Amino acid sequence: MSNTTHARTRRFVPFAIFFLITAFIFVGGIAAILYLLFSKYSGVRNIWLLVCGAPVVLVVFIIFTIFNLYTRFGKPLEQLFNAINAVEEGDLSVRVPENNSDMFSDLIKRFNKMVGELERAEQQRRNLTADIAHELRTPLHIIQGNLEGIVDEVYQPTSEHINNTLDETRLLARLVNDLQTLSLAETGQLPLHPTRFLLADLIHDLTSSFSSQAASQSIDLISNIADPNQYLTADYDRLNQVLSNLISNALRHTPQGGKISIETESSSSEESDALSLSKRSVRIKVKDTGSGIAVEDLPFVFDRFWRGDKSRSERTHSGLGLAITKQLILAHGGTIEVQSDGLPGKGTTFIINL
Repeated sequence: MSNTTHARTRRFVPFAIFFLITAFIFVGGIAAILYLLFSKYSGVRNIWLLVCGAPVVLVVFIIFTIFNLYTRFGKPLEQLFNAINAVEEGDLSVRVPENNSDMFSDLIKRFNKMVGELERAEQQRRNLTADIAHELRTPLHIIQGNLEGIVDEVYQPTSEHINNTLDETRLLARLVNDLQTLSLAETGQLPLHPTRFLLADLIHDLTSSFSSQAASQSIDLISNIADPNQYLTADYDRLNQVLSNLISNALRHTPQGGKISIETESSSSEESDALSLSKRSVRIKVKDTGSGIAVEDLPFVFDRFWRGDKSRSERTHSGLGLAITKQLILAHGGTIEVQSDGLPGKGTTFIINL
């Protein structure tokens, strides 16, 4: 018998004994009073009639009332307490039935939602631990194998072997830095340093940085700025990191002769207030004519360690770029979405709203 059952039994037994004693005293008192009244004023002395008549009806009424109260209050509360005990013991799959009580329906729904969120967070934590272990295993094995080979004189300590080992340590350092950035962004602790700058300057810096790489791959990298005088207040470096991640992904998945475009749009909306306020929003699009993303994969694009091609063996990237991109945009109070038909040549479009 589990600890929960023992605790429930300890709570129930004293209550049941107290209830039975109280019921017997109450029913016996009512029967004695009725007996005295009837025997004194009507001459009726059949005690069995009184004991088996009115008291029985009263007992049935009491039992019905108690059953009704238990159904409406006791059973839902008992299920809720049992679920709380299960959560305390680590069982996050427990749920309280929502169709047993109208009185506690809202409380039960909120409890089930809370436990569901806890279960989802716990599953994400386990997945993250497994993903990190998987990503760390390969570079660690390579480093260990190279060093053991040099120690055992299987490999000569040439610059090639040393550089290969150094590349793996750089990959590990990049992975750890990306995980730290992602963790800080998700918890709202990533420091931002907003400044006011021309959006066109940021776009020009990006196209200049990637122009040589795009030219080497025979990819046309263009920009289309709707308003050259559009100012933006944001963390320049973080926003540069976001767009650099998107452009890097586009370059990796766009074939020769393809095109990548960076487009900006701006809009304004008036709000009537004591003072007339004007709000301007900025939309940035990064579009490519690459292989695209399968429709069924779109909901997972911004997940940690997600890769579209599961068989791809290149390991120069941590698989955290898009997850970090989303969190950085959310930290700026913006949104990011992805659109793709999953058809080659149609490509992918990432849309940022700030």
